[in-house]
Amino acid sequence: MTIDIEKYYQLALLALQKQKEHRKFLADLKKKAPKDLDKIVKELHQEVFQEIDCTECANCCKDLGPDLTETDIAKISKLFRMKLSTFETTYLRVDEDGDKVFKSMPCPFLGGDNLCSIYDVRPKACAAFPHTDRKKFTQINHLTLKNTLICPAAYEFVERLRKRIG
Repeated sequence: MTIDIEKYYQLALLALQKQKEHRKFLADLKKKAPKDLDKIVKELHQEVFQEIDCTECANCCKDLGPDLTETDIAKISKLFRMKLSTFETTYLRVDEDGDKVFKSMPCPFLGGDNLCSIYDVRPKACAAFPHTDRKKFTQINHLTLKNTLICPAAYEFVERLRKRIG
């Protein structure tokens, strides 16, 4: 099952409206997490991603730029048979935190069909997004909260986590 584009916009609006509730829930969860939180997080992540097709939205690829590691850069430049320096000059810039990121968004490797043209060698940060299956989930509450505004799956994940845990 997939969610249509109208549903994505509705979720984005809801995420904005529920930021305060989500912030409080995640803060409370960090203070007192159930012992089986990692198991619950994994189950809910799998459940959400069985229902949501990321290619219908691709907001992460349109709005967020991953930090590219040296390994990421090496893999992608190898795919294009480019020298590292040429790849970096063509596609990357150093941001205010000193991280290597894409010069512009949307991602230069996002196709018009919302598919990633470098999927098999996509950056580690892209592969892990929206980080809702991470162990010790509460360590990234600030990131999860931010991601609910961009990613319908992250929003849906937090909503289901609230219902499951209370």
